[in-house]
Amino acid sequence: MKTNVVCYGCKYAPIELLAGFGADVHLVMAEPDSFEVAERLAHGNLCGYGKSVLACGLDPSVHQMVLTTCCDVMRRTYDVLKAQGCLDFLWMVDLPHRTGPAERRLLQAQLRNLARAYAQFSGRSFEVGRALAAIQVLPAPKPGSVALVGAHAPQSLLDELDHELALPVVNHTCTGARVLAQPPIELARAESAGCGRCTTSDIAGTGRNASTFDRFVEWYAGALLDQTPCMRMDEVGGRSGLTSGDHAGIVYHTMKFCDYYGFEYADLAGNAATPVLKLETDGTRQSAGQLRTRIEAFDETLRTDTAAAARRDAPSFSPTTPAGEKDAPHATAPTTQKEAPMVQQEPSKRYVLGVDSGSTSTDAVVMELDGTIVASVIGATGAKASRGAAAVVDAVLQKAGITADDLATSVATGYGRDAIPNMDVAITEITCHAAGAHHLAPEARTVIDIGGQDSKVIHLNTDGTVQNFVMNDKCAAGTGRFLEAMARTLQMPIEELSRQGLEWRHDVTISSMCTVFAESEVVSLIADDTPTPDIIHGLDVSVARKTAALARRVGGEPPYLMTGGVANNEGVVRALSDVLGAPVATHEDSQLCGAIGAAVLGIRRLSR
Repeated sequence: MKTNVVCYGCKYAPIELLAGFGADVHLVMAEPDSFEVAERLAHGNLCGYGKSVLACGLDPSVHQMVLTTCCDVMRRTYDVLKAQGCLDFLWMVDLPHRTGPAERRLLQAQLRNLARAYAQFSGRSFEVGRALAAIQVLPAPKPGSVALVGAHAPQSLLDELDHELALPVVNHTCTGARVLAQPPIELARAESAGCGRCTTSDIAGTGRNASTFDRFVEWYAGALLDQTPCMRMDEVGGRSGLTSGDHAGIVYHTMKFCDYYGFEYADLAGNAATPVLKLETDGTRQSAGQLRTRIEAFDETLRTDTAAAARRDAPSFSPTTPAGEKDAPHATAPTTQKEAPMVQQEPSKRYVLGVDSGSTSTDAVVMELDGTIVASVIGATGAKASRGAAAVVDAVLQKAGITADDLATSVATGYGRDAIPNMDVAITEITCHAAGAHHLAPEARTVIDIGGQDSKVIHLNTDGTVQNFVMNDKCAAGTGRFLEAMARTLQMPIEELSRQGLEWRHDVTISSMCTVFAESEVVSLIADDTPTPDIIHGLDVSVARKTAALARRVGGEPPYLMTGGVANNEGVVRALSDVLGAPVATHEDSQLCGAIGAAVLGIRRLSR
């Protein structure tokens, strides 16, 4: 990196002032594979962006950095970098958290101090014209865009959003779009009159162009503070405009260990009129894979909403509507960018294949075009998703007595959906589980799916489309893997765990959802001679409470339908019913829900 490059980490950083000295300013976007060095020098609970800034400052190719006291993490990061002495120029601007006259004067003094220090360091003069030229004029966001709000968005997140969402994304995060007020005309006139070049004496207040520099600093301090506030500012009412515009949806991003943005999301989630997706990253690229399913499912939701709105605005009769099909919002299936081009259905091809490639099992369903299930197979995913899926597809086709040539279309879903060869389309498990649940239980409004190593709750519209959803796939807590680990500790098959849990007599509390810590609690209960059924019931209740918390986050409501492999555990189902205060239904084909939904969406796709 060139020595005139200055890295910064906040939208309040005075980058136009630095540009006035000829500096090339770059927002910190470092995403190392790990934060081992940063955590050794600072603390593991430093937020992910703080660690990114620290990693950037420790990079030997980085020589200059200007930070602000936008939050305590940046102060801590500055202290560590200063102690390391690894940068040629390091400066911290003390940022006021209010915007009144006294705070503006304080920031003006801070800007003058920075300007004097940088002039002495660089040996360059400040030019008002260069500073004003650095102000970016951003176009107004187009109606129907997606607003990205919250904490700093790493580049990997921006890349995923750009790749997976069909709609444009407007970055309103704390390091996103900087919108400054227009500078006064006097500054442009001073520049054209030859008074825009400010030497060290002008910056110090003794040169002939000192008044020009003063006017710039007075305007610039106010322009920085008058931006839409971040959550660290005292008055955050101005942030409402970020999410109240004509947006098709909102992606709310939080950073691991960030203290501020989770509170705003909690308020937004209950009041937003458009779909909201919450994402959390840790500052590394390791979370990109976990983000993909959420973003793809959100895109499918937005497409469904757009299609439904188009149908509401269209005439009641459309000649393109298939005969006998109602003009319902789900008539057009949500799709992804991975779809193959539409092909005309051949009359002889009467079947659709749906395959759900999960972490533990791969499920496949062959369905006739009228929605009748012809055959189904549940097999192990194994060490390679493509190999496990191929075996299951062969088995289900053989069981149905057909070949691949008899298929009108095939749809893949689940985590391994992109690894399954020869499929016509891939759709996320969120959309497929919604469609499958509506097929199995049209009255269901909330789907609770607990699989091998993730949990998800989907709030449905009355037509079976996705209203909202939440996933827990960062930890095995409360999933099938959690229960399998507890069964091993209790030295019994998982089927026995389900049966014995129904015979409990006394309440036992398992306080930790972490698999490792919960296992320690179970071992202690065993040592105390606690009856095994009571221990199992305590585990069932702990799973139910964690899952119910997810349901509350999406506004879940009865009737409830539970899907996934854990739906076969009656103890968990009963505990969920108790915690939610309403019956939780299951279906004999609950474990096939994703594959069924994939097949249903395939049929709808053919009828478009």
